[in-house]
Amino acid sequence: MKRVSTTFLVCAAACGVFQIAAAPGAFADPILLAQLAKSAVLGGSTVTNTGATTLTGDIGVSPGSSITGKATITVNGTNAATIGNPSVHEADAFAMMAQNQFVTAKARLGFFGPGTLLPVDLAGLTLFPGVYTVPAGVSNLTGTLTLDGLSNANALWVFQMPSTLITSPGSAVNVTNTGAGAGLYWNVGSSATLDTTTSFQGNILALTNIALNTGAGIGCGRALAHVEAVTMDNNTISTGCSGFLAGSSGLSGGLAGTPAPNAPVPEPATMLLLGSGIAYFVAKKPGWARRRKLELEA
Repeated sequence: MKRVSTTFLVCAAACGVFQIAAAPGAFADPILLAQLAKSAVLGGSTVTNTGATTLTGDIGVSPGSSITGKATITVNGTNAATIGNPSVHEADAFAMMAQNQFVTAKARLGFFGPGTLLPVDLAGLTLFPGVYTVPAGVSNLTGTLTLDGLSNANALWVFQMPSTLITSPGSAVNVTNTGAGAGLYWNVGSSATLDTTTSFQGNILALTNIALNTGAGIGCGRALAHVEAVTMDNNTISTGCSGFLAGSSGLSGGLAGTPAPNAPVPEPATMLLLGSGIAYFVAKKPGWARRRKLELEA
């Protein structure tokens, strides 16, 4: 067998410690950066609305330049058709930046990996914080989904939807046992449709388009589409939230103290103790080192 020195063994162990120390820990930045986080609705080609829609958070479109139906949209307490409304962004620098940040957000959500595979229909399930994959189907929600944060104010849920997100009329997502630091993300590979009177929660990031049918609402979250349209019809979407989610900025948290996927990072004190222990053991146990060297040379 190839000869391996004791010095190499100690170095390898120490290097392992430093590799762990250098591994990425909690995300340095939030999933949703400034302009994207400020947006309640963002479209790619256009945003359209019919009926009385109320938004808490900005509305924008880029690279398209058209938001139709502004006269029936109330955004942050002001009619969206108001000239110079600072909450309305049609192909301006704000909307362009938000779309750039959309790409960043999708990439960061992808870093979490597929997680646990769930059935097509989430109705009737109670899910704890984690990462989940949901296959495409006729409907991903025919009833009520409960998300239980287990009393963690920074609970995080990431739903990887490789194809579509579709809800049935009257379906609901309920978030419980968490707080203002929570995060809920629906990472959709193509389109999302919230059917009539759906009561939804969380941030939908859809690659192509989002349709909110009559009366559907996002109580705490966002509707963000990259390439195509967001269509609305008498909807309510709020990044402000209320109750125990007040101050959560549209469930865009969940990363406080959360290690990056597949990169556990021990406390600095733990790394120092481990490194010191290795050095002490080798210094004080030369007999072990010689025996180990002979075993490796055998």
